[in-house]
Amino acid sequence: MTHFTVIGAGGFIGSRLVSALTARGEKVISPHRTQQDFTGEELGRVIYCAGLTGDFLQRPFDTVEAHVTLLANILKGAGFERLVYLSSTRVYDSLSLRGGRETDVLELDPHLPRNVYDLSKALGETLCLNSGGGRACVARLSNVFDADDAASGFLSDLLQRARLEADITLPSSPLGGRDYIHVNDAVAGLLALATGEAQGIFNIAGGRTVLNRELAEVFAQAGRHLTLTGQDVPAPQPQCDISRLKAIGVTPRDAAMVMAELLAQPGFQIV
Repeated sequence: MTHFTVIGAGGFIGSRLVSALTARGEKVISPHRTQQDFTGEELGRVIYCAGLTGDFLQRPFDTVEAHVTLLANILKGAGFERLVYLSSTRVYDSLSLRGGRETDVLELDPHLPRNVYDLSKALGETLCLNSGGGRACVARLSNVFDADDAASGFLSDLLQRARLEADITLPSSPLGGRDYIHVNDAVAGLLALATGEAQGIFNIAGGRTVLNRELAEVFAQAGRHLTLTGQDVPAPQPQCDISRLKAIGVTPRDAAMVMAELLAQPGFQIV
């Protein structure tokens, strides 16, 4: 029987994958984050979750190490049946409304410091698709959220505050928004890729931009208050196509509906 290796198992998504696989009775290996050489090891089915998020600008070399160098070591020297590389739908951001499909040609400017993240993810994707021997695929994750304290990002932080505060004020524009996917749906998509044989790139996303004003409406329906004081008009966001995700049997729930369900749970607010 094959086994699974989760690279980056200590992170939010990696730890959820380990829990989900273990619950299914799978054998899971979770290498320590300090292990940098996998030459000669048999890794079974690999889910590559290693990466940096919020602090990549301060740690550009660590970002490249996590997104590319360690991956290259596995692709070059380790044995594996399957590898799922976690990338990001952020690679579409420079395309604005023209972006969001896995077939898009990306536009990434190396002069922009923030693109150390996007370019390193794109290079990791290229290595998987061209040097993975037909056994590697790419999962581009959108903004994964949950109310769990281990989760990060705008929507996760908002839910965590909502557990402690009945009324919240944010300096964000009502017109701002992102594509969100709940962690359970993201894990379902990643497991479908890890246990299957589908090739290429897959958006692991909600499939639509949820505006901040929608979040305020969800709060209001739950008897709460979310006040948004930002006056800016944010740039339009790419619309992620999730037809390939649906084709492998995963249809994510609408993020606004999930948020409403979380806010309505008995005992959610602990103030």
